[in-house]
Amino acid sequence: MDRRLVTIFGGSGFIGRHLVRRLAAAGWVVRVAVRDPVAAEFLKTMGDVGQVVPVRADITDPAVVQAAVHGAAAVVNLVGILYEGLGRRFDRIHRQGAATVAAAAKAAGAARLVHMSALGADKASPSAYARSKAAGEEAVIAAFPGATILRPSVVFGPEDDFFNRFAHLAMLSPVLPVFTSGAFRLGFGHGGPRLDLFGPGGPVFQPVWVSDVAAAIVKVLADPQTAGRIYELGGPRRYSLKEILELILAETGRRNLLVPVPFWLAGLQAAVLGLLPHPPLTRDQVKLLRSDNVVRGGKPGLAELGITPTAAEAVIPSYLGRYRSKRQTEHT
Repeated sequence: MDRRLVTIFGGSGFIGRHLVRRLAAAGWVVRVAVRDPVAAEFLKTMGDVGQVVPVRADITDPAVVQAAVHGAAAVVNLVGILYEGLGRRFDRIHRQGAATVAAAAKAAGAARLVHMSALGADKASPSAYARSKAAGEEAVIAAFPGATILRPSVVFGPEDDFFNRFAHLAMLSPVLPVFTSGAFRLGFGHGGPRLDLFGPGGPVFQPVWVSDVAAAIVKVLADPQTAGRIYELGGPRRYSLKEILELILAETGRRNLLVPVPFWLAGLQAAVLGLLPHPPLTRDQVKLLRSDNVVRGGKPGLAELGITPTAAEAVIPSYLGRYRSKRQTEHT
């Protein structure tokens, strides 16, 4: 076994590419297990010659997974999907695939296993995604009791599918939806009756910077005391969906109209949008959005790993500039 060899499943993805760079800088030999090694060859430039090696792997194929972890001292599983499609089922990827990786890592004699889960993982959740994440955690712990599980909130960074998605939508549509269950309520204040259009502003998120997540994984691998623990990773501030959209509009100089959309209507929209090959919204995601995506407390997080979380406001200007309106660009 090579004590500095780590196998990363899903290493060419959003979080993976940041992790590969950090592990290579820390002196690890990085074996990147991906479905398309050719497409992942760009990762080779993140280390010295021969330090980063992409290999073909499918976490649903036990034999291939065993080959990918052979000789590795550590294994990291970052593979996950946000929606189901042809051959892509939550249970198959998040539970069965995770169990396959964990069992192979244990059989190969790996000292450490880091499994990427998600905040909101819950066997009782109405969301199939959240239930599958919880089932995956159980399967991993059963196969590899010393595994470390990380549960991040929404992860943001240059290649994210969160701030980028809403910023792109703001370019295409003059209105942006705020999904909420507390809209259109009549309230009373000092000025008399008032119609509350947005309620609490929709679901609440605690976005965490991708570089902080990658740093957390590196710290976990370097500290044996983190084995067998669950870490919840969140940024320094919580934002309602309305606040997220307002932040994006302020950064891009746009004046889109925010419109409250009740969850029942969002479900109807998702039923149609979910039929697309790459759906922007699914019914399962609407169910997930009914719960806040924040660190609840009671479990260690970035602070316990010695990491000071980075605020979204400090990072998103570096990559949302491409979505700025022509008017805003001309005045900068």
